[in-house]
Amino acid sequence: MSNNALSTVITYHEASKHRLDGYAPGPRGLDWANQPDPFRRYAGTQRCELPLRATPLQMPFAEVRSGRRQTPAAINLANLATLLELSFGLSAWKEYGGSRWALRCNPSSGNLHPTECYVLAAARDGLASGVHHYVSYDHSLERRAEADPDWGSELAGGCVLILTSIHWREAWKYGLRAYRYCQHDCGHALAAVSYAAATLGWRAQVLESWHDAALAALTGVARMGDFAEHESEAVEVALWIGCGNVPEPLDSAQAAAALASRLNFVGQANRLSAQHVHWAGIDTVHLAAERPIPPASSLIPPTQWPPLAPMDCSQDAGALIRQRRSAVGFDGVTAMPTERWFTMLDALLPRPELPPWEIWQRPPRVHLVLFVHRVAGITPGIYLLLRDHSVAPALRRAIREEAEWAEVAGAPQHLGLFRLFSADARDTARLISCHQDIAADSCFSLGMLAEFETALNAGAWHYRELFHEAGMLGQALYLEAEAAGLRGTGIGCYFDDTLHALLGLSEHAWQSLYHFTVGGPLDDPRLRTLPPYAHLSGRRVC
Repeated sequence: MSNNALSTVITYHEASKHRLDGYAPGPRGLDWANQPDPFRRYAGTQRCELPLRATPLQMPFAEVRSGRRQTPAAINLANLATLLELSFGLSAWKEYGGSRWALRCNPSSGNLHPTECYVLAAARDGLASGVHHYVSYDHSLERRAEADPDWGSELAGGCVLILTSIHWREAWKYGLRAYRYCQHDCGHALAAVSYAAATLGWRAQVLESWHDAALAALTGVARMGDFAEHESEAVEVALWIGCGNVPEPLDSAQAAAALASRLNFVGQANRLSAQHVHWAGIDTVHLAAERPIPPASSLIPPTQWPPLAPMDCSQDAGALIRQRRSAVGFDGVTAMPTERWFTMLDALLPRPELPPWEIWQRPPRVHLVLFVHRVAGITPGIYLLLRDHSVAPALRRAIREEAEWAEVAGAPQHLGLFRLFSADARDTARLISCHQDIAADSCFSLGMLAEFETALNAGAWHYRELFHEAGMLGQALYLEAEAAGLRGTGIGCYFDDTLHALLGLSEHAWQSLYHFTVGGPLDDPRLRTLPPYAHLSGRRVC
């Protein structure tokens, strides 16, 4: 790995930190006149309208999370439409005063949605072969790249999704730190796809051998003339979607290049904003963190975990996915039952056969520092959840000597849960999370602590993947919270080094990459909720 690339990534990470004495560089107020259009479209493309899911899938979320799959649904256009609807589709509209905005099934920092989805599919059910861009507003596919009818024979048993990020959508509000949020949102999206695929009896798996240059060629994002200045897209990851493992003919960089060589791109991307503020630091870290042709796999065999503890939740998975929201406030009263808390934490362990962790077969690099406020039977304080027990010795050496490292009574032995400090941690959690009450008024909040230096020493592109892993944890927490009758909220604004100092961490061995909070939500009665696709009243259903 280039030392320059590693240095660039670390320089960006330091520059994009929020600190008690100053926030990361960002816009001086919001330029509402230039808020980016949340929906990308390509003019001059052929459009395929997708059917909307009208009947429940009869798949309880409790079964989806535990890996129990129904008979795989047929690989057809209707079921592909359901996958996209439950991953990237609209979940509701909100209205307040004269404003109206859409919510989606995949979470996003600031509801700005930088993530775009492209579908590589062979011809089937009236969908032409080629590369298609998903438009969530219209629930339709735009044929971004045309191909011969026999193109993509390797895709007959499924399809490939490629995710990209529009950095400008997040940078409009968050400035330099926006690159981090784009990576969080990619992780949210990866988990959303995994859960949606599981509801259909399918699997989603990362195509590890498809590098960034191949993804750019397959999506057309390298065609800069097709995009307005500062509104181009950055490729993130490719996923195989199907009933089984990745087909061998697809599992190579050469396969991606061969598919790209037979495409004819059409269409012009819509302009998202009239004016922009350019953040050069985002461009710099993006280039440094590009994923090359990966070296031969040397994945560590996954840890064998006991079966996931069952959850008492009979709700249909599709309905629960659609109801997911980010809480804007918590009541400061609701307490979480102990067993529910253990069950929720258990779902965050990286069991490779369960969604969302089956999406990639990589060792976990992200662990949880928990601020426990209102969990019945649990002493308030600061706790640690190890998602890989082998890191315990390193963390014991790194964390302050006075840490208790006390095992938690009643917790499953495999959970790797320790109490570090007994204390009322509400003020501390609030302070670290940019003085936000949501970190203190919840049942618990947390920071995601990554094995930063170890991961980056294997390649600067792992910077992105650490945030992806954190985002996947976020989406798992969102859905687990909903299933428990609670609500979650991702927290991107936090004082990075304040958490590190609290634990006694220094240098870059460990870094906090995302925060989250779960509790009893406060609803805003002023907001009106409307159905997601009432504007498509004539659309066929499935």
